[in-house]
Amino acid sequence: MEFITENIILIAVALGSGAMLLWPVINRARSGVSLDTLAATRLINDTGAIVLDIRTTAEYAGGHLPNARNIPLAELEKRLGELKSNKPVLICCASGARSGRALAVLEKAGRTDIYNLDGGLQAWAQAGLPVVK
Repeated sequence: MEFITENIILIAVALGSGAMLLWPVINRARSGVSLDTLAATRLINDTGAIVLDIRTTAEYAGGHLPNARNIPLAELEKRLGELKSNKPVLICCASGARSGRALAVLEKAGRTDIYNLDGGLQAWAQAGLPVVK
């Protein structure tokens, strides 16, 4: 017991570090299937996937993937009917954080062929892929 009281700060730091190391793994599991930019490009080219940009209209106007459809996350549930049901959907946001929530909305609506662009528009642009303004 004396060891614990003398080293409580070190124990707290170790537990906090462990939690921070596990967070990306937990978050990735919740956000469904993530595709890197290469796999996303193949999905778009090979299947004609719908690219769904869930950022705000202002963010979308600042630059987006070619042929992306903009349905802000706040409006997604109401506008699900605008997405063709026979095509896969690639969900894109700024960094890949919000798209996990959109993926959950689509799963709840019964969609199964849905993917998250890992790293979002930031990763897309960093890979030197085209961004439309």
